[in-house]
Amino acid sequence: MDAQDCQAAATPEPPGPPARGCVAAWWDMVDRNLRSFPHSCSMLGRKIAALYDSFTSKSLKEHLFLPLIDMLIYFNFFKAPFLVDLKKPELKIPHTVNFYLRVEPGVMLGIWHTVPSCRGEDAKGKDRCWYEAALRDGNPIIVYLHGSAEHRAASHRLKLVKVLSDGGFHVLSVDYRGFGDSTGKPTEEGLTTDAISVYEWTRARSGITPVCLWGHSLGTGVATNAAKVLEEKGCPVDAIVLEAPFTNMWVASINYPLLKIYRNIPGFLRTLMDALRKDKIIFPNDENVKFLSSPLLILHGEDDRTVPLEYGKKVYEIACNAYRNKERVKMVIFPPGFQHNLLCKSPTLLITVRDFLSKQWS
Repeated sequence: MDAQDCQAAATPEPPGPPARGCVAAWWDMVDRNLRSFPHSCSMLGRKIAALYDSFTSKSLKEHLFLPLIDMLIYFNFFKAPFLVDLKKPELKIPHTVNFYLRVEPGVMLGIWHTVPSCRGEDAKGKDRCWYEAALRDGNPIIVYLHGSAEHRAASHRLKLVKVLSDGGFHVLSVDYRGFGDSTGKPTEEGLTTDAISVYEWTRARSGITPVCLWGHSLGTGVATNAAKVLEEKGCPVDAIVLEAPFTNMWVASINYPLLKIYRNIPGFLRTLMDALRKDKIIFPNDENVKFLSSPLLILHGEDDRTVPLEYGKKVYEIACNAYRNKERVKMVIFPPGFQHNLLCKSPTLLITVRDFLSKQWS
């Protein structure tokens, strides 16, 4: 074989025409895509039109102001203290276990259960099942519903839990949906559902041990909402403690520190009220207490600037007028020095709570 023959042998022959069947299949696919293209364009056009209608049907106020109000009322995006492993509560507070409660699809609540200090030794090394069984030990139980911002590991909340634990209470510290590591998005209806679910879960495991709903600030609205629903179901709450309650969110928001600076802007208050009404944010303590029969203890600091004392007094006055048994309603005002978050530092807080509940549950 000479060089010319070698070159001819090394050069591959050009590919022949594709098989007839493959060409036909390819053209069929092209034809189908071309036929479906107008339909796809039509669907895309309808989706764009729907999105445009949805956007233009709302004012700029609704697009911007409603989300802003949600942020300011719940402040749940501020997940302080940071770098805390909420799955390991023992790093922050002793004889405490973390667990999660599924309330509804897509909503899982993070909860810390702290047992009474008198059971601290017994609790060492125990799992969640032991803690759950301990709810029947006869020591009273508090379901703690915190205020806006932060989560169940906030320092002032831990101080209160420690005081209550040292006083012989079980405490279940709940992070509502969207707070801490709880899933979901906060709404008034959602937070109310969370509180009812945790109360009913606890009540089902407590035997004859009483369970008290304790709400602080925003949590007072959650507590009375939940208590009203339970009352209507024929299952009144064993007791309710309202720490720094407001009358309703419409009134409280006007005095809210972050919103005070905007009050003099023309039209701001009307816009605020419209947004709260549109978003169904009311938390009406002043209306809810009219329908309750559970023992009700109201706690308020004299120098509370976040939720002024006058609001707590108003809630107490309404409750007193509504309750048939006046002995079931009590208000205690704490002297200056504790402001909005630090009633837990008062040396008289624990005895005040224990005396009231003991009398009501005797």
